[in-house]
Amino acid sequence: MQYYEDIEPGAVRDIGSHTFTEPAIIAFATQFDPQPFHTDPEAAKKTAFGGLIASGWHTAATVMRMIVDSAIEVEASLGSPGFDDLSWLKPVRPGDTIRARMTCLDKAPSRSRPGIGSARFLIEAFNQSDELVMRYTSIGIMRFRNPVSP
Repeated sequence: MQYYEDIEPGAVRDIGSHTFTEPAIIAFATQFDPQPFHTDPEAAKKTAFGGLIASGWHTAATVMRMIVDSAIEVEASLGSPGFDDLSWLKPVRPGDTIRARMTCLDKAPSRSRPGIGSARFLIEAFNQSDELVMRYTSIGIMRFRNPVSP
C-alpha cells in the first residue's frame, strides 16, 4: 500500500499482468492444490473443464505478487486483516495472460491507533479477452506519511 494520504477512494490502479504456463500451473498445483484438473493435462481433459486449469489459489497468489510489486510501499504497509467475497469466475488456462487492477472503495483513519489508517480495495483480474476471472475485496492497513494528518 501507499501511505494513507496517497490513497483516494474511487482511484483505480492497474497493477500488472502475468502469463500462465503449463509447467508453472502444474508445479504450483502439485505442491498446493493437487487436483487432476490442475496437475495432469490428460486427466484434465476428462473433467468438466475439458483441460488443464490453474488453481484459483495460483491466480490469487499471482495477483498478490502484482500488488506487492506495484502498489505496496514497504515502509507504509502494515499488512491486511484479510479479504472478503473471493470469486473465481472463469478458469485460467495455460497461455492465458491476466491483468489485474485495484480500486479503492473507501478509507478511514484508525480511531484507536493514531498515525494509522485502513483502506478497502476491490481487486479484479481479467484474461486476455477482458473477461473477469477473479475478484475479491481486501483491506490494507497503512501508516500515515505525516502522523498528525487527519
